[in-house]
Amino acid sequence: MQQWPDPGKILIIIGLVLAAVGLLVLLRDKLPFTPGRLPGDIFIKRENFTFYFPLGTCILISAVLTIIFFLLRK
Repeated sequence: MQQWPDPGKILIIIGLVLAAVGLLVLLRDKLPFTPGRLPGDIFIKRENFTFYFPLGTCILISAVLTIIFFLLRK
């Protein structure tokens, strides 16, 4: 049976992730890209209709989370 990782390590990782997200929020105006407006995001605006599908953003988030979970598994 697999053992659970140490709760202290999990809390430290969660804290680091929250700090990184907070830093991105503070510096979002200075970033060379706007999260949610990446190349590959689909945005259609018509007279009475707006459609937005963040495909590029979803792929980026998926890749980052895959790398994080791969590193945590080891």
